[in-house]
Amino acid sequence: MLKARQAKTIANTGNRGKPFGLAHVAIIMDGNRRWADLKGLPRLLGHKEGVKTLKELVRYVGSNGLQYLTVYAFSSENWNRTAQEVSYLMELFAAVVAEELEELNDSGVRLRFFGQLSTMPGNLQESFRNATERTKHNEGLSLSVAINYGSRLEITEAIRSIGQDVAEGNLSLDKIDETVVSAHLYTKDIPDPDLIIRTGGEMRLSNYLLWQAAYAELYVTPVLWPDFSCGEFEKAMVNYAARDRRYGGD
Repeated sequence: MLKARQAKTIANTGNRGKPFGLAHVAIIMDGNRRWADLKGLPRLLGHKEGVKTLKELVRYVGSNGLQYLTVYAFSSENWNRTAQEVSYLMELFAAVVAEELEELNDSGVRLRFFGQLSTMPGNLQESFRNATERTKHNEGLSLSVAINYGSRLEITEAIRSIGQDVAEGNLSLDKIDETVVSAHLYTKDIPDPDLIIRTGGEMRLSNYLLWQAAYAELYVTPVLWPDFSCGEFEKAMVNYAARDRRYGGD
C-alpha cells in the first residue's frame, strides 16, 4: 500500500523537477477502427474520435509540464489499408494541422513531424514544414508526430547516411558508436522515451522507435485509443512511478 501511495504522489506532484516523474512519453495510438466497429459506426469515424482524444491529452500533459510527447500517427505499413481510408487519413492530417496550429502555438507547443515525409502528398509536406517553422521557438511541450514512419526504415536510412559520411572521409569506422547512430535518426533532437504506452491491448511495438525503446518502460492497456482519457494517462503514470528502472543493472 505504501508503495502505491508513493507512486500516486510522484505521478501527481512531480519527481526531481519532472511533473510526471519522467521527461518523454511515446504512444502507439491503437484501436480507432475497433472502437468504431464496437459501436456500429463507420471505421473512419474512429479516426476522427482518436483526434479528439489526442487533442485533450496534449492539452493535459502540456498544462502539467510534460517535456516530450511522441505519437505514432501513420506507419509506413498503413499504406496497405484501403484507398478510401488512406485518402481520409491524409485529409484528416491536413485538417487537424490547419485547425489546431494556432491553439498549439499559443499554448507554447513545439510541433515536429518525422518519418519518410518526402513521399507524403505535397500539400501535407508544406503544412508540416509550416507548422514546424511556426512553433520551433516555443518552449512548452515538444510534440513529435511519427507519420509515414517505420523504425527499420529509419535505422536503414541512418546506416546509409553514416556510410556516406565514411565514404566522403568525414567519419572513420572506429568512431562509429551508439551516439553516432542516434545522431543520424529522425529523433536526434529529442531524448529516448522513458515510457511507451500502447492502447488497444496488442503486445507488440509495431516497428515503432525500436532503437530508442531499448530501455523504455512499456505500458499496454486494453483501452481503445478514442477512450484513452486523461484519467487513463494518470493510471499509466502511477504504474510507471512504481517501477524500478535498472537499465540492465541489478
